[in-house]
Amino acid sequence: MLSVTAAAWTPGAFAQAAPANQAAAPASADLTDGEIRKVDKTTGKITIKHGRIKHLDMPAMTMVFQARDATLLDKVQAGDKVRFGADKDGEKLIVTDIQPIR
Repeated sequence: MLSVTAAAWTPGAFAQAAPANQAAAPASADLTDGEIRKVDKTTGKITIKHGRIKHLDMPAMTMVFQARDATLLDKVQAGDKVRFGADKDGEKLIVTDIQPIR
């Protein structure tokens, strides 16, 4: 009985999990393959020919997205093959992450 009690009082026994509302890093499974058609740094928009975006229930197509952060547009140029993250911000579709495939 004593060993059970001692184990219950070890420092690790009181460790807490991270809060449920803490944002997780985007998983690579959430990234979609695409090809950059146009980058417009003036408007912060990017045109991507992409495969199906499963979590948005969107079929493959070519469309314009708003970049969540304008610095994302510095990573790519027309013709680049990429993997990118997309999400909805109200009615607007936005690119949340973009990774050139080299």
